[in-house]
Amino acid sequence: MIFEEKTLTSEMIYEGTILNLRRDKVSVKGGKTSHREIVEHNGGVVIIALTDDGKVPMVTQYRKAAGRAVLEIPAGKLEEGEDPAKAALRELKEETGYTAAKIKKLTAAYSSIGYSTEVLHFYLATELTPGATDFDENEAIDVSEYPAGELHRMAMDGKLEDGKTIVAALMLSELVRSGQLEGI
Repeated sequence: MIFEEKTLTSEMIYEGTILNLRRDKVSVKGGKTSHREIVEHNGGVVIIALTDDGKVPMVTQYRKAAGRAVLEIPAGKLEEGEDPAKAALRELKEETGYTAAKIKKLTAAYSSIGYSTEVLHFYLATELTPGATDFDENEAIDVSEYPAGELHRMAMDGKLEDGKTIVAALMLSELVRSGQLEGI
């Protein structure tokens, strides 16, 4: 039987520009209490784009949490109340220079459901037109393209380390394998 935890008290520990951290006291099974630390985040968008010649634009950027540069697909955070599809198109243009004539939502998923409210909205972008990037002033990004067929192998071989990129690569692989890219 599922036991729904009820919040008894909630304390904001930290309020930042990207996330907030709160500590909730909750009721748990057996009439006891426990604490949950929750990261509040507006969510983000993840864009797997596919060029007409079957390549996927990817970005490499330094990630402080990893302590090194990491290969990823384009992504970005949502502003309060922002439409995810519009944010996906914006982030694709900013990070890769591409604009997309077609965009399709693939799924939405919690990034780490055990402690974060962040939901990532995954999109497939097609019918791309190249253009100039428009990086944020504090971003230093290298853009490269990989054949779509290589991403599945890269994910399975551990060459992709970013969770959202792995999910998107495997989703694209399944779309290609099952023929579902037709008409997208």
